[in-house]
Amino acid sequence: MRVRFTRQSSILAANFRTETERMPWLQIRIPTDPRHTDAIEDALLLAGCQAVTLIDTEDQPVFEPIRGTTPLWQHTTVQGLFEENVDAAALQASIEQFVANEGIQLSGAIHTEILEDKDWERAWMDAFKPIPCGPRLWICPSWLEPPKPEAINLRLDPGLAFGTGTHPTTFLCLQWLDAQITGGERLLDYGCGSGILGLAALLLGAQEMDGVDIDPQALDATRANAANNDIEEARFNVWIDNRHLAPGYDVLVANILAGPLCDLAPVLCERLIQGGRLALSGILSHQADAVMEAYRPWINLDAPVEHDGWVRLSGTKL
Repeated sequence: MRVRFTRQSSILAANFRTETERMPWLQIRIPTDPRHTDAIEDALLLAGCQAVTLIDTEDQPVFEPIRGTTPLWQHTTVQGLFEENVDAAALQASIEQFVANEGIQLSGAIHTEILEDKDWERAWMDAFKPIPCGPRLWICPSWLEPPKPEAINLRLDPGLAFGTGTHPTTFLCLQWLDAQITGGERLLDYGCGSGILGLAALLLGAQEMDGVDIDPQALDATRANAANNDIEEARFNVWIDNRHLAPGYDVLVANILAGPLCDLAPVLCERLIQGGRLALSGILSHQADAVMEAYRPWINLDAPVEHDGWVRLSGTKL
């Protein structure tokens, strides 16, 4: 099952932030298609819904999207959480009437249920465990003690920006950095997200890191994660675009998507010194050949490394 969280009210956010507070919720599930999700979401929020989540009804993968789009699955379930004292029958009748009035097509019946009384914040936190990423490096949530205190432990919590180490694309890059960083390198993290790759490199011994991302939240997340790991501000910079990036990097990592990686090949390769090391990720196995062709004029490529259908490409600047 795949999910995309959309919106929550301040009431629910407060409940999630209070670890000891426990309460049941009324959940409503409405199976539909992407054309109608926005309208149903708005109707739920107007009815007092505390949080809306979009769920892949049939576990249909969405691979690399068209740029500038946020695609949904062909069969999407809109799931809403209400306070327990809401009348379930009245709520369902109201949503059914809204669906009929708007001519919205559903792909199944509307379903309501009371969710068990549990510590939701604790259940969310229990899903994240420390991740070993090589002989030296671990990624550890802040609320857990590192399994190996003597290791290099990057403290990183799930947040607004992409990158916690759990996805194969990120994990492959972390493994590569653990093996490549020997000390003193100048590194570029292109598409830095949470800053996980660049900050891991700094903890592994790189001298300085520049990060680039088109999402301002990623820059905020990188700064916050650096502070949480006691990384001095003088060792890293983060930018919203690449105009500040002059050539001269010893190492470059880019964990984005295959299409942009192909387009950016000349730009990224220009930033590396001769003999500099490059790692590319966010590439599905069937896209690897195209990305390798784009980089072959500048990079002596290593053999691809695959994990769960995703590929990491690496090599040395010619």
